Amino acid sequence: MNIRIGTRRRVTLAAGLFTAAVLTVAATQSSSAASTLGAQAAQSGRYFGTAVANYKLSDGTYSGILDREFNMITPENEMKWDTTEPSRGSFNFGPADSIVSHAQAHGQRMRGHTLVWHSQLPSWVSSISDANTLRSVMNNHITQEMSHYKGKIYAWDVVNEAFADGSSNHRSSVFQNVLGNGFIEEAFKTARSVDSSAKLCYNDYNIEDWNAAKTQGVYNMVKDFKSRGVPIDCVGFQSHFGTGGPPSNFQTTLSNFAALGVDVQITELDIAQASSTNYSNTVRACMNVSRCTGITVWGIRDSDSWRSGDSPLLFDNNGNKKAAYSAVLSALGG
Repeated sequence: MNIRIGTRRRVTLAAGLFTAAVLTVAATQSSSAASTLGAQAAQSGRYFGTAVANYKLSDGTYSGILDREFNMITPENEMKWDTTEPSRGSFNFGPADSIVSHAQAHGQRMRGHTLVWHSQLPSWVSSISDANTLRSVMNNHITQEMSHYKGKIYAWDVVNEAFADGSSNHRSSVFQNVLGNGFIEEAFKTARSVDSSAKLCYNDYNIEDWNAAKTQGVYNMVKDFKSRGVPIDCVGFQSHFGTGGPPSNFQTTLSNFAALGVDVQITELDIAQASSTNYSNTVRACMNVSRCTGITVWGIRDSDSWRSGDSPLLFDNNGNKKAAYSAVLSALGG
């Protein structure tokens, strides 16, 4: 009888230990699943990405952080016009192909950046003065690049930075000056005809403050496009912030754009001096808007940043997590 009681106790004890072990493993897996930026963002159906330079992928520290932390990639320069079509009709997709291959091999999605932009534009394009020629060149460029990557791109920045600073008007560019206001609409229509599944985005900077003229200009364009059925799926907010961080009404801006029926995304985030509070406030603004579908920081380590002197990213020059990293991870958890 004592033996049987003892056996029962041992069985009960063993069962208890087994249950505890299972719970521990489950807790560990849950904790592990949310221990990186990408995994934490994914728990709310969002992504957390970064900008990538192809030539840095051979750097073990760089690629190690990339593949551990980020589940969306934006090529920093490799899909821009001066790289992809340096001379008319002669396309070079090699550098971007390398990034896309890396993403596919590591389960990361791609944002395509960017099809039509006034900067990093080859002189053969910027010198075109005939409208029919430029229209043909623009549409062919969109068609060739999007066709090459069809099925591999989550979202395209179809048109980038088309509005003038401090104004609700379009900026001066070869596209604006030769084709007029209609070039943005035409670019989006062409993009949709090439790929019906990729999200089509307009991307710009200094449109985070709801009261800014530039913000209102972009908002009115998107509102007009949606009312007339012009294909646009998302608006990208570059969010290159100074030491003051995001404007206090940033969440309002995101909400107002989302209410038009588009996704909103923070596409090129960096914040001077990387204050934990500023990063946290920026991420929370996105988390509080259901149609804010993801956040991309513009670079991995401070040394990779285009504004490295501002130390604006989540990892220091050596690849160590900064205090802002923990703040972002926490904010992504809601």
